[in-house]
Amino acid sequence: MPKSTAPVSVSIELTSPQSVDGRRAAFQSLWLLARMKHAHDAEGGLVRLADVRGEVTGASTLRMVVSRAFRDFKAWNIEVGWGEDTQREPRFLNDERRSQGPFWLPAAEAKRVRLLVGGRAATAAEVASFLGLRSRKKGSTAAGSPMPPDAVHLQDAAFWKQLVASQQAARQGRLMAPVAGGSSAAGQSASALESIRLAGTLAATDFQRALVTLNEAMLWRRLGDNEQARRRLQALKKQRLAHHVAGNDYLGAMECIVSAWCAYTARDLPLAESLLGGMAGDAARGVVLRHHPDVRFEWCNLWALVCRSRALGLAADDKPAAAALAEEALRRFGEALAAAFESHSFDAAQHVAANMGMAAWLFDRVGLSDLPALAHDGNADTTRRAVQWIAFSEWLCGHTDGQGRSAWNAIYLMRIARGHCRPEPQPTLAQFRAQKPLEPADISKLAGPLADAFDAAHWPARWVEVAQARLADHLAGRRRYPGLQHCSLLFEHAWYAAHAGDLQAAGQSLGLLREALPQLVPSDRAYFTESWNDTLPAELVLETRPPRRPAAPKKAVRKPG
Repeated sequence: MPKSTAPVSVSIELTSPQSVDGRRAAFQSLWLLARMKHAHDAEGGLVRLADVRGEVTGASTLRMVVSRAFRDFKAWNIEVGWGEDTQREPRFLNDERRSQGPFWLPAAEAKRVRLLVGGRAATAAEVASFLGLRSRKKGSTAAGSPMPPDAVHLQDAAFWKQLVASQQAARQGRLMAPVAGGSSAAGQSASALESIRLAGTLAATDFQRALVTLNEAMLWRRLGDNEQARRRLQALKKQRLAHHVAGNDYLGAMECIVSAWCAYTARDLPLAESLLGGMAGDAARGVVLRHHPDVRFEWCNLWALVCRSRALGLAADDKPAAAALAEEALRRFGEALAAAFESHSFDAAQHVAANMGMAAWLFDRVGLSDLPALAHDGNADTTRRAVQWIAFSEWLCGHTDGQGRSAWNAIYLMRIARGHCRPEPQPTLAQFRAQKPLEPADISKLAGPLADAFDAAHWPARWVEVAQARLADHLAGRRRYPGLQHCSLLFEHAWYAAHAGDLQAAGQSLGLLREALPQLVPSDRAYFTESWNDTLPAELVLETRPPRRPAAPKKAVRKPG
């Protein structure tokens, strides 16, 4: 648009209700304009997509937010530029590339923008607080001055004790329900969710309150309730935007990772990848990612899982692309394992070791067994290597104080054991029972030096008993397995019970599975539907009436987990 001969200032009121030149304004548009003004004055000019995505919107709504903002800028008579070249005139830029960013204010426009708080010029600290940025003012607390609000107080010990109790309960698998037969009053059997909410009542600072919100979001994500997790993430975003919170970079990084986990759980791989990629490219969060081993573990482990899923989906149609993604997945799993040990977290290490083992086996199943990362001294026995990684995960579980046993390890090994068979589709009962899956004793032999992970107390001699024991823990409240794990245990129990000839027990588990399936995302439901219809004996399928297959043309189904 043409420049006016006499520049007129544009007044942005940062206090609620926010306004531009006295008129109510959309918060996201106003925030972006204030962020560009701040970037021009203090950071060299550019506001990248990751800044916007992380603070006022998610990846799925980013294009809409940018379009709305530029309509508002036009109404406010403000010229805004985009792209890396800040010297170009905005009127000559290509509108089609606008949503790609980064965004900036020309120098003449930046001079017109005035940031106000209550009608007066906003201070640097107030602008940083509004934008959710750390204040760059140093040494503001002089000797002898009053203690800052986030300083450590003696009464904080009660909060930190409760936070630790919540995290310990989560490691032991007591996510929601307390240990059966225990007493919450004793302080040892309260669930992780109960404990973190009690910690919330003890929180005395903005950082402590934000940390409670983050931990609650992570718990809901582990429980498989994405809706609740996203609500807590929205609450965390508001806390971070509304207050100058100590540790804001860490909180922002973990908020992004949990959001990506929610996307991955919903099988929205593009969104998960976009969130993780934006985090790695963000200046502040990239520093946290490089230097904080816990954050690096979470990022690498989840990035590897996304790559694993994409590789499995592409294996049938584009093997070179699938192989590249599989290599990336295994490399990132390795980095995640290193980060776990760097932070002395055996809990994190056992998760990634199991993921690495199952990834190796799945890649072998789809024809990616010739990956350089899977070869060792010319030995391509992928099943042995997969079992040993999962055995290592189980060994870590058994050597961590208070660590609960992982359901995934049992599920993965039961899949590997029956994956050893190559049955005909829809076999008869006789054909089905003639299959020879690997026995637990065979798995122990494959584990080699790690065979001591499979102690008799947790690993009975028959797979049907392995599944039965874990389902009994879930039913009694000793463990709480989220939907996908619970459904997986039910199916494995049904498969091995049918193989043992106990069709009644198999039918009971399938009945429970049918009730539980609606809580899963469509791709996971499709996996169980296909497996139920195609791999179980025809007599059992006829008796149990499995869910109908989707009406859409059959596609390659990604194995969950």
